[in-house]
Amino acid sequence: MTSEPFITLDDQPIYIGQVLRYLQATGKLDAFIGDIVRQFVLERELKDRTDLNINSAPIEQAIIDFRLQNQLTESDQFQEWLANNNLTYDAFHNQVSVNFKLKALKDSITAAKLQEHFIERKIFLDRVVLSRIITTNKELADELHSQIQDGASFEQLAREYSITDDKVMNGMVGPVSRGSMPDILRSAVDLAKVGDVVGPLGLEDRWGLFRIEEVLPATLDDPQLKQSLEDELFEQWLNEKMQQVPIKLQVGE
Repeated sequence: MTSEPFITLDDQPIYIGQVLRYLQATGKLDAFIGDIVRQFVLERELKDRTDLNINSAPIEQAIIDFRLQNQLTESDQFQEWLANNNLTYDAFHNQVSVNFKLKALKDSITAAKLQEHFIERKIFLDRVVLSRIITTNKELADELHSQIQDGASFEQLAREYSITDDKVMNGMVGPVSRGSMPDILRSAVDLAKVGDVVGPLGLEDRWGLFRIEEVLPATLDDPQLKQSLEDELFEQWLNEKMQQVPIKLQVGE
């Protein structure tokens, strides 16, 4: 039995085997298969989970909100939008419903692990705003530190003596993840308070003075951070599930 073409281009039928060869030639086959496996795992999980009961009220409210936000309050406007996007109302309603189910699935998977994951990642999530003066000479760094202790302007010394590009910003480097700092710098910063200047610290072939401008500790009260960590946990779970799926690629014209 002859299979149907996957797509027709310039009246020439292109079958799934050729599609896969095109994807392989462009280096996109693995990503294509990965997307299929991902969707397969998600749909199977949503089908098998009986505990993801979604009330219809928030779904209907989400549809109303969408129509209001996109100025589709009139029925004919909404129907035209559905047609332009190759959707029926039932298909659109199902999309919204699936989004709610996915959110419930993500919550059920991440809730118990979120606090532990946050603690594990906290060293990389905590940030410190720093200004710095970087030199190649320890004696100069010692002298600059003495001048700062005697009341000299950190900003002016940074502009005059620092060898890094941020000297034009008075040495300000902005928020830095604690986890990305060299151990010697992180240890010094952890023992200091806002306004302190630490150093000179030896960093490979350079010497640095660092002023702590602000400490920005991470917290799960930050909704953006909370969502980011939930996304990380969900992707870890999903990748583990995908790795467990046997894949047999059968190609035919």
